[in-house]
Amino acid sequence: MPELPEVETVRRGLAPFLEGRRLVHVEQRRPDLRWPLPPDFVPRLQGRRIIALRRRAKYLLAEIEDGTVLIAHLGMSGRMLITQGRPAALEKHDHIVLATEDDVWLRFNDARRFGSMDLATLETLDSHKLLAGLGPEPLSNAFNGPALAAALAGKRTPIKAALLDQKVVAGIGNIYACEALYRAGLSPRRLAASVQGGRAEKLATAVKQVLAEAIESGGSTLRDYRQADGELGYFQHSFKVYDREGLACAAADCGRPLLRLVQSGRSTFYCARCQS
Repeated sequence: MPELPEVETVRRGLAPFLEGRRLVHVEQRRPDLRWPLPPDFVPRLQGRRIIALRRRAKYLLAEIEDGTVLIAHLGMSGRMLITQGRPAALEKHDHIVLATEDDVWLRFNDARRFGSMDLATLETLDSHKLLAGLGPEPLSNAFNGPALAAALAGKRTPIKAALLDQKVVAGIGNIYACEALYRAGLSPRRLAASVQGGRAEKLATAVKQVLAEAIESGGSTLRDYRQADGELGYFQHSFKVYDREGLACAAADCGRPLLRLVQSGRSTFYCARCQS
């Protein structure tokens, strides 16, 4: 499932085509995605201008001129496909189709239908069921060592599980949790409450670094993910531990085989020597 860097990459790819443009055509080709679409989905969007395209955690937020906000989640296989001019033919899994006044067409294609779209308003956005209670954005000034330490205080879960808790920090998924813990030298089994002081500072810094580098690299390509322009991300070539079970640790003074364990049904990759 796309994590924060992939969603941010899509946002940056779509923004030049959508921001400031009016939606002259909105087509809903089925009544639901992961959940039912709002009954007034089409009339609330068609004919209105997109003011800004933002991101919150793993969600894309299209702010409309009347205060409506379109909330979109890519799910496991969702793709945003752009063409100049109407596509010659729509694909089976093109579930939502949007067209702007300058004839840019955007299709939300989702074979598995784990993606979602919903409508909110600027006034109700923070209390929306998908966004309420989210923690700070990891690339914002609100996320730092002291803030992370405070969020982890008293938590009896492993630090890996705590990083995946969207109330602790928004947008981090399995891939970048593994990578950040490796950079910070912290075992994924370590008790979350013990990550305080210098450990919390190292981890917050590692989270920011790995996410920023992944965004700069265009996001990671795993399974069905694609950038808005169809190009593939390539940060996966920089993974230090994720999906590298049995390969040698990249640390110059280590070289031990990397390990994998299952935590809460998710694979965790780590180095037993470099992470404690």
